[in-house]
Amino acid sequence: MTAQPALDRTPNPTRDPLSVLNSIFGLPGFRGAQAQIVRHVADGGNCLVLMPTGGGKSLCYQLPSLLRDGCGIVVSPLIALMRDQVAGLVEAGVNAAVLNSTLSYGEASEVERRLLAGNLDLLYVAPERLLTPRCLSLLGQARIALFAIDEAHCVSQWGHDFRPEYIGLSVLAERFPDVPRIALTATADALTRQEIAERLSLTDAPHFVASFDRPNIRYEIVDKQNAVTQLKNFIAKRHSGEAGVVYCLSRAKVDDVAATLKDAGIPALPYHAGLDAAVRARHQDRFINEDGIVIVATIAFGMGIDKPDVRFVAHLDLPKSIEAYYQETGRAGRDGKPSTAWMAYGLSDIVQQRRMIDESTGSDAFKRVSIGKLDALVALAETVHCRRHRLLGYFGETDRAERCGNCDNCLSPPRVRDGKVLAQKLLSCAYRTGQRFGAMHLIDVLVGRLTERVKQFNHDQLSVFGIGRELNEKQWRAVLRQLVAMGHLRADSDAYGALKLTDAARGVLRGETPVMLREQPEGARNRAIRDKSRRGELATAANGKEAASPALHAALRAWRAEVARQRGVPAYVVLHDSTIDGIAAVRPETLTELRCIAGIGDKKLEHYGDELIRLVRTTEN
Repeated sequence: MTAQPALDRTPNPTRDPLSVLNSIFGLPGFRGAQAQIVRHVADGGNCLVLMPTGGGKSLCYQLPSLLRDGCGIVVSPLIALMRDQVAGLVEAGVNAAVLNSTLSYGEASEVERRLLAGNLDLLYVAPERLLTPRCLSLLGQARIALFAIDEAHCVSQWGHDFRPEYIGLSVLAERFPDVPRIALTATADALTRQEIAERLSLTDAPHFVASFDRPNIRYEIVDKQNAVTQLKNFIAKRHSGEAGVVYCLSRAKVDDVAATLKDAGIPALPYHAGLDAAVRARHQDRFINEDGIVIVATIAFGMGIDKPDVRFVAHLDLPKSIEAYYQETGRAGRDGKPSTAWMAYGLSDIVQQRRMIDESTGSDAFKRVSIGKLDALVALAETVHCRRHRLLGYFGETDRAERCGNCDNCLSPPRVRDGKVLAQKLLSCAYRTGQRFGAMHLIDVLVGRLTERVKQFNHDQLSVFGIGRELNEKQWRAVLRQLVAMGHLRADSDAYGALKLTDAARGVLRGETPVMLREQPEGARNRAIRDKSRRGELATAANGKEAASPALHAALRAWRAEVARQRGVPAYVVLHDSTIDGIAAVRPETLTELRCIAGIGDKKLEHYGDELIRLVRTTEN
C-alpha cells in the first residue's frame, strides 16, 4: 500500500479551542479531561478515550477536526448516529456530511467532490465503506485532519458489540501513519481496552479514562414477578409521558410487551431485526423526533442513538455482561437530568443466559470469559451494598464512596439475615432429589406441596419434604436465586435447567461457609424509593432551582417542535432540553443575554435569536 504523502499538520494558530467551543457549540468551558484530549489530538497525537455516554466524547474529535487543517474522518457503525450528529453539526454552522449507503450516486459524488475540494470539516463514514479500495483511494487524495474511531469496543472479540469489520481498521495506521487517530468508547474493561489498543496500533498512545459515573442515573433492580405488570406500574408512576427504552431478549417478547404497553395507553413501539426495514426506520424516527415515545427493543436498537432526553431504560431480561448493561442504561439521561435504569431480574434469567453461553459455538476461552462476565452482572443484581459502587468498581474505580445515595440499595437499604440454615435446607433438597430437578419442583418439596410430580418420584417420602414451610414460594425463589448467584448451585443446560450442587456447596452444608441473604418486601421498598425521590424533588423546588416559567417552558417546546418539523431534524438538534430549561429560567431580554446560555452558539443565535427573544417577551409568567 502507498502511504499518504506527509503534510504540514500543525494546528491552525488562529484557532483557540475554548473560543471555538463557545462560538460553535455555545458551551462556556470544557468538562473533565476534554481540554487535554482536544489539545493532544490537535497537536497530532494518537489516543484512546473512555468516557461515559453523555460525557462529551464527540467534542474530543469534533473540536480537533475544526482546529486542524483538513477534514476529520469519523468512523461510525450506525447510519442513525451519523445522520443525527451531522444534522446537529450543520445546525451549529459546521461543514459536515455522511458517506454511506443511504446516498444516491449523485449525492455520494457531491460529498466526495467537497472532500477533495477541502470544503468539509467532518465526514462520517461506516467502517465497511471506509475499507473499500475506492474510499481508501479517495482519502489518500484528500487532506485529512484526523481519524476518529467511535464505538471502538466493536473491535474487541471480548466486547459486547463485536463487529468483524472493525478489525480491518488497523489499515489506518499502516496507510496513514502521519494522521492522528483517536479511538473512543463509553465502556470497556481492562481486557477490552488492551485489545482496542493492539488492534488499532495505539499501544504507545495515552489512554484518557474518565470516570464511568453517571450520577444522574438511579439504578434499581427488582425481583421479577410479573415483569410486564411491574414495568407498566413503573412507567405509570415514575415516568408517565416521558421517553424511554425497554430491552427484551427475544423478538416475540418485544412485540408482546409493546402491544401490552400500547393497550395500557403508553405510546410504545417495537424495534427488532425481524421487522421490515421501513418499519424500523419509521419507529426510530418517531422515537427521536416525538416526545414521550417508548421503544421496546432487542439489543439491535440503541448504539449511537443520540437522543438526550431518554428518561428511563428498563430491562425485562438480564443482559450478557456489566459492559452491556452499562452501555444500554447509559442511553438514559444524556442531558444530565435525573433518569432511571430499572431492571426486573429472576432466576430464569441466570439459567437462560448460562444456557446460551453453554450452547454457543465459541471457544472454551470465550465461554470462560462470558461466564465470568455474567457472574459479575449477577453479583451486581444481588448485592446488598451500593450498586453504583459495585458497578464502578468493575471498571477499576475502587476509590468511590461506599454509598452513592441514588440507587435502590442506598435509598432503601435491604435487610440482611443469616441464611445458613435456609441454604442448607435447599441444598439438601437438591441433593436428595438427585440433582435432576428445577426450581419449582424443589420448592414444592420444601414447602410440602403434594403435586403429581412429587408423588411420581416418591419425594414426599424424603426427609426434606416439608422442612421449608416457614417460607412461601416467592421467598424460596429469592433464596434459590441468591444461592445460584453465590455459586453454590448451578443450572445444568444439558438437563433442562436442573439445579446441581457446586464444590462450593460443601462448605455451606458442613456449616463452614457463612451465607447472608437479603430480604425486603418489594412493595414497601418501592414506596420508600418513590417517597424519597419525591422529597428530593420538593426540596429542589423549595431551593429555587426550578423557578422556570411553566408557560414559557411549554411555549419554547412547542416552538422547537415546529422548527424541527419544518427543518426535518430531531427536536434536540434545534435546542437541547437543558438549553430550553436555561432560557425558561433566565428569561433573557437581549441577544447578548441569550448568547450566554449554554447551547446557544453563534449560528443558533443568528438563526433563532430574534424569535426566541420575541417568544420570551410575549409569553406570560
